[in-house]
Amino acid sequence: MRKAMALYQKYREMILYLVFGGLTTLVNIFSYFILTDLGHINYLVSTAVAWVLSVLFAYFTNRVWVFQSTASGAAALLKEMGSFFACRLFSGAVDMAIMFLCVSILGLPDKLIKILANVLVIILNYLFSKLFIFKKKESQEG
Repeated sequence: MRKAMALYQKYREMILYLVFGGLTTLVNIFSYFILTDLGHINYLVSTAVAWVLSVLFAYFTNRVWVFQSTASGAAALLKEMGSFFACRLFSGAVDMAIMFLCVSILGLPDKLIKILANVLVIILNYLFSKLFIFKKKESQEG
């Protein structure tokens, strides 16, 4: 049990990112499926709405549990949130481009492509969050 806890502590951030990234992906995919199948909404519009819902979910889970952000004050929070949404906007554009290219141009099945596109989006989002958005301040010890 002690070894398991040590491994968890060592890889806590990665484990939690994968858990919440998986949940974020489920929010994205289920939202998309509901909108396209039950709402009969165009796949591009459904992709955009699913993106908004998943980004809102991801910001709060990443901020609180994954990266344990300590940013406080209006300016710091707005900067953090702005960076998060800007990076997610980029990865959302990548998602939309993949969907458009693969579904509209190549005629591939939309749901399969949606799932595959999310793999790339998860990787991009982790890198953005880790390296730019929730970057830990370096210790000032010499």
